[in-house]
Amino acid sequence: MTVDEIKKNIGIAAANSIEDGMVVGLGTGSTVFYFIERLITRCRNGLNIRVVSSSEKSSLQAIHGNIQTLDINTISSIDITVDGADEIDPKKRLIKGAGGALLREKILASASKEMLVIADESKLVKQLGSCKLPVEIIPFATLSILKKINDLGYHGAIRMNQDGSKYTTDNGNLIYDIKFKELLNSPEAVHENLIHIAGVVETGFFFDLADRVMIGYENGQIEIRK
Repeated sequence: MTVDEIKKNIGIAAANSIEDGMVVGLGTGSTVFYFIERLITRCRNGLNIRVVSSSEKSSLQAIHGNIQTLDINTISSIDITVDGADEIDPKKRLIKGAGGALLREKILASASKEMLVIADESKLVKQLGSCKLPVEIIPFATLSILKKINDLGYHGAIRMNQDGSKYTTDNGNLIYDIKFKELLNSPEAVHENLIHIAGVVETGFFFDLADRVMIGYENGQIEIRK
């Protein structure tokens, strides 16, 4: 199977596990796209669910598919959130945010009774830190915020759009993508260092949030890690 076929396979499998009556949190990304597409098909065939989304992109996909969409401010709890990941280590610690929705994704995951992570096998790592860590920062006093991040020894770049403009999250913030020089022995310590900087809104580290991880393999096999 190609990577795209693996993503579709895992997205379909995750959507088939959703039960009638659930409030479902929709993550963001290429694998979640297939999850939502399968949910649309199941809803057309009688599945009764309501959803909340971590991004405008996922929300529009669900709305166009006629899935009942809720305002996140009208609910206090979500049955399950299904989302992807950029890296997953053996402790189910994650790096997320390549799609730019890390803050809302973390809010949905934290509000959920269960978080199901869906990903292809390439996202499995022994240690976090190979991919860039997205850090969401406010656009006020950007240079000062970046200086404090750099002074801690973390370096990267502000995320840009293809037209050369600064990428802006759905929250109106910027993303600073940190590139680590080596793999991380203590990602929790890195998160703590960053999150206490005034102007840093959130990091792409997800700790103690993933309840189950559903991994798709090239041979079509699907593994569930609890």
